[in-house]
Amino acid sequence: MTGVGAEDDIPLCERKTVTDFCYLLDKSKQLFNGLRDLPQYGHKQWQSYFGRTFDVYTKLWKFQQQHSLRTSETSYLNEAFSFYSAIRQRSYYHQVNKEDRPELVVKKLRYYARFIVVCLLLNKMDLVKVLVKELSEEIEDYTQRFNTEDQLEWNLVLQEVAAFVEADPLMILNDDNGAVVISNRLQEGGVPPLEQGMVVGQLTLADALIIGNCNNQVKFSELTIDMFRMLQALEREPVNLATQSSKPGTLEPNEKPAKRENPHKYLLYKPTFSQLYTFLSASFKELPANSVLLVYLSATGVFPTGRSECEGPYDFGGVLTNTNRDVVNGEMVQKRNQAQKEMHCLHPGDLFPFTRKPLFIIVDSSNSTAYKNFSNLFGQPLVCLLSPTVYPKSMQDQSQRGSLFTLFLYNPLMGFLSVCGLSSMRYGLWEKAQELLRKFFHDIGQMITSSRVIDQAYLQFYGDEFLRLVMIRFVFCCTTLRLHKLFREARSFPESYPPLPKQEMVESSLLQKHVLELAAMLDVQNLFSDGMLDNY
Repeated sequence: MTGVGAEDDIPLCERKTVTDFCYLLDKSKQLFNGLRDLPQYGHKQWQSYFGRTFDVYTKLWKFQQQHSLRTSETSYLNEAFSFYSAIRQRSYYHQVNKEDRPELVVKKLRYYARFIVVCLLLNKMDLVKVLVKELSEEIEDYTQRFNTEDQLEWNLVLQEVAAFVEADPLMILNDDNGAVVISNRLQEGGVPPLEQGMVVGQLTLADALIIGNCNNQVKFSELTIDMFRMLQALEREPVNLATQSSKPGTLEPNEKPAKRENPHKYLLYKPTFSQLYTFLSASFKELPANSVLLVYLSATGVFPTGRSECEGPYDFGGVLTNTNRDVVNGEMVQKRNQAQKEMHCLHPGDLFPFTRKPLFIIVDSSNSTAYKNFSNLFGQPLVCLLSPTVYPKSMQDQSQRGSLFTLFLYNPLMGFLSVCGLSSMRYGLWEKAQELLRKFFHDIGQMITSSRVIDQAYLQFYGDEFLRLVMIRFVFCCTTLRLHKLFREARSFPESYPPLPKQEMVESSLLQKHVLELAAMLDVQNLFSDGMLDNY
């Protein structure tokens, strides 16, 4: 997002990030050692050291905050929210508009932009709307007072955040017609529990690379709507410590609540191939024992230019990484030599080295099926969940507001309502539908763990709550789209590697019955095939 990042911000996906951090840390140590040698009296000799130390630690704090925004770690986000809220409550920037210094006003605008990002990640949508209104007024005042060249850039910031907020496909209303904000982070009881007798793996999701490279998708501050949705799907709902400690008998005064780990996330917006590979390598190297690396790819598809005699993992195309070449109407300019492979494509073969450890891949792309051509060379657990490559024409216009496939993985009920063309719902009906989904998900979980023909990789990943929920939501998406009347092409259905058993799972009569029950509850059963109604 142009115009938001400060000059001293650490750029995303650059190798100099670690160098900058180490430099700041070393500088702070030098200053601290110098402070120890100062006399314990007087005050003038402290002033220069104090100023320099304060500057270095301010930059270190900014580094941490920028890192927290890129990883969406809720504990850091809550700290950032408290800090930004204090600035606003104390009118820290109140005097800025009275001074004839445009650089100070720009700092204020950047503060608003960062505060909005934090509020978006914490689902504080009411406050987002207030901040956007204030930012709009500040930008108008800024452009009127100063003859600036960045007016269009700041107006673009406003357009981006407005489009981001409006990208939500559904409005949930309470009895007073007020909008209800629904959290989509993993909540207590939100995933079917492991039951006695279930034999599953003990792997834990430790790292996730969330990569967004869709040209026309809604985005704000280097965060596309699909990236935003996936990172929330891989976060636990934060514990409300104030509420928890107010309950009698829950916590002793000196007792701390148990820390609930979230997977560490890298948010990579339009990375180059070398940047993506650098992050993949670093995450692979640091992956703890008995842990899983998740790679989420939301990107434009790259298709093969011709058929070769011996097709391998580099002959089916893949997804696009960032390139400096021009984009015309959202499509890449054709290269001159059609016989050459796309050098900016991430092929399935590029991921082969990382299958030495447990790897879970999600591909949301127009060429996702290229990743069906995988080979598990090292015998480690490996699963690829692949989006449809073609959607019905009536739904293609919605792609700018986020992919339907990712929407199902983020909030399956919202995905179901989206394919049904519903844009609003009463909160009471929403809760009833969620209760039906819980039963639906329980049955899917039973099918996965009891199947005698399912690939063992799914069972190895089933022990982790995040991966369990993603797999269950994937099966729900498969079953829903296969019954929907508009989804008739084979390319319109999700696929997976290794393939899931069709007859006993994604085309199961029990799961189809649940889809029709949900459709009947929402009065949209006419949109689904009624071949199962005899068993209904």
